Amino acid sequence: MGEFRKKKISLFFIYLFLSAGLILNLAPLAWMLSTSFKPGSEVFRFPPKWIPDSLDWTNYKKVFSMIPFERYYINSIVVAILLTGVTVLLCTMAGYAFAKMKFPGKNGLFMLFLITLMIPFQATMIPLFRMVSSFGWIDTYQGLILPQISTAFGIFLIRQFMLSMPDAILEAATIDGSTQLRTFWKIVVPMNRGAMATLAIFTFNTAWNNLLWPLLVTNREQMRTLPVGMALFRSSRDIDWTAIMAGSVMSLIPMIILFLLMQKQFIRGITAGAVKE
Repeated sequence: MGEFRKKKISLFFIYLFLSAGLILNLAPLAWMLSTSFKPGSEVFRFPPKWIPDSLDWTNYKKVFSMIPFERYYINSIVVAILLTGVTVLLCTMAGYAFAKMKFPGKNGLFMLFLITLMIPFQATMIPLFRMVSSFGWIDTYQGLILPQISTAFGIFLIRQFMLSMPDAILEAATIDGSTQLRTFWKIVVPMNRGAMATLAIFTFNTAWNNLLWPLLVTNREQMRTLPVGMALFRSSRDIDWTAIMAGSVMSLIPMIILFLLMQKQFIRGITAGAVKE
């Protein structure tokens, strides 16, 4: 068998495997989108009807009438945007310090940060909740946001990107009289936008889908985020799958918009360092 034929067979199985994975991943999303437009009687029809005879938009209206969906949505947007902005800023500053600055105990401190990656959130959840409760932050935005800012993963990610940044550029800026703060904003941040965009998407996605922590620190309906509201909606009354699917479709919109806006930076950040000359 010739080399060309072997390569074609290999490519065939690769594309076959990727196509199967794509179908498996997209099928639940397609079912969710299809169900959001169906009448209730067609939800569990077998075999499933992927395209409804007519689009039933009332499912989307029902979500707003059954729960304070818009309030959940606003809370999630506020928490996700503020949490993402503060986390990216702090992790970028910390990553820059660990990658390019010299200070006593730098390596030991960085190792401590890495060790915290091994500690599951469930282990720190109760002490963190008691601290937040003692500060009077239950049912507040600061209780939802502040305990989750500046993750060790974010600092590690940014530091690894910044290690590849040439020291000569920073030294030239220092010789020209630039302060550390000016160097950070004018040189470091623009050169690491790919890494920052990658961290921003990961952080926003985590904050947007986070269920456990908002469930712990919110009691009032006015402060619940979208995952908490939708979870309680499913468990508090007769399950209306069409309304739940309509709410789930709407909850995807911010993530899709964010990814489309930051797609170029995200791909550049993910592939950085993958090609070596």
